[in-house]
Amino acid sequence: MVQSGVGRRRRPVLPRLWHFVSFGAPGVLVYLCFVLAPIGISVAYSLTDYNPFSPPAEFTGLENYLLLLADDQFLTALWVTSVLTLIVVIVPNLAGLGVALLLDKRGGLYNALRSVFFTPVILSSVVVSIIWTRLLDNEGPLNQALRALGVDDPPGWLSDPDLALYSLASIVCWQMLGFCVVVYLAGLQGVPAELLEAAEIDGAGPVRRFRAVTWPLLAPSLTINTVVLLISAFKTYDYVKVITNGGPGSGATATIAFNVLQTGFDANHVGYASAMAVVMLVIVASVTAVVLKLLQRREVDL
Repeated sequence: MVQSGVGRRRRPVLPRLWHFVSFGAPGVLVYLCFVLAPIGISVAYSLTDYNPFSPPAEFTGLENYLLLLADDQFLTALWVTSVLTLIVVIVPNLAGLGVALLLDKRGGLYNALRSVFFTPVILSSVVVSIIWTRLLDNEGPLNQALRALGVDDPPGWLSDPDLALYSLASIVCWQMLGFCVVVYLAGLQGVPAELLEAAEIDGAGPVRRFRAVTWPLLAPSLTINTVVLLISAFKTYDYVKVITNGGPGSGATATIAFNVLQTGFDANHVGYASAMAVVMLVIVASVTAVVLKLLQRREVDL
């Protein structure tokens, strides 16, 4: 056997590098311009007292971050955002799983019901907010129905500081329910029928089959829903702006995102608002990373 004295020549690196750059550059540029650059600018602003109407900005270091620790309005917004996020993560997940189990059947009726549940997801959050504002108004259809049933003093769903946050969370949950249903339905349809049949042959009932077979295989669906709901709830702004404008009372429904925009665009304290935004980014990124890590541990490799 004759061996060639010359080994296989390697392709030049430069053409391969240019090929990679030509395909990857557009996406990288979009990411740099619309994600990394705004984050960097916000961090820079957060270290100053920047106000667009009273330049120049002075470097203040970590002063804005130290002020946040003693700012009752910010701490209240952090609490409101945390409660809202907790509700929005738990309720649509549980309700979506239940609805998905009911709709995991064949037939035109079930296909129509899936469309009905998913319709709120494609609606604008502003449209949803306006509709529910009318429904939950003190003189709205819900309270009118309660009066017709004999309730003399129906609740002020959006005017009572003790109820407004939970009413707001219910509206967000209602719109996000359809998303969770679709994700769980996709997960249910991916469960191998032979595993369920084998469990049934072994004598497992419906509850046992769900706990031992279906639920573990829905781990990826749970991860997707939880992460999406977590991020969506923590940056809630439009619902608050349209429905309650941060009220009633003193910030009963004001989230961090709402305070960021109010402080930055209404009060023109861009430096302080940027510090709020950076803190919110750190919190969301940290919590999401921890939740993602914990949920991925229980995912089943099919």
